[in-house]
Amino acid sequence: MREKLSLAKKKLVSKKSELLEAIAGKNRGLLANEIDNVRVLAAIQQLEDSNPTPQPIQAKELLEGDWRLLYTTSKSILGLDRFPLLKLGQIYQCIRTSEAKVYNIAEVLGLPFLEGLVSVAASFEPVSERRVNVIFERSIIGLQRFFGYNSPSKFIQQIESGKKFLPLDFSIDRKEQKGWLDITYLDRDMRIGRGNEGNVFVLTKES
Repeated sequence: MREKLSLAKKKLVSKKSELLEAIAGKNRGLLANEIDNVRVLAAIQQLEDSNPTPQPIQAKELLEGDWRLLYTTSKSILGLDRFPLLKLGQIYQCIRTSEAKVYNIAEVLGLPFLEGLVSVAASFEPVSERRVNVIFERSIIGLQRFFGYNSPSKFIQQIESGKKFLPLDFSIDRKEQKGWLDITYLDRDMRIGRGNEGNVFVLTKES
């Protein structure tokens, strides 16, 4: 039995390594071409087939935390890099299971002292063992220096305390939202998700 478990663990580690190798140097997907995407998606499928957490929604201790994006096919996220003089910095998806909240945070790099931040706060509702419906509730856009931003976790603490941010901090209409996310792979330091628009997301948990 131990030999079988050890072999399965080695195979899992190998598949994770193959995925990390496939996404290396692709800058979250910004530098990926069609051939790269095919290779990455194949590696993702291999890893999903070996998912060690068959009921990820119930694994709250694994889901909880701040996750940094390694790779995505989402044009809406990658499109943040296409504005003049701006470059996409780190992107985080922070999950707070006790409140059923998720916070998407994108750091935007620019001229000195003009580093920006784009954040969306949402609630989620489990609908199956691996799927959650996502309801976007609030959007915050501005300069990091005005927010006193230094980390996702502290920024979320400010949001949860009820602080309002300038210049743009507004509610999102909940009507006709149909967003959902499938968590197709989950372990202690990697998560893979697939969204309702067909996009994939590969994330690693921040320590």
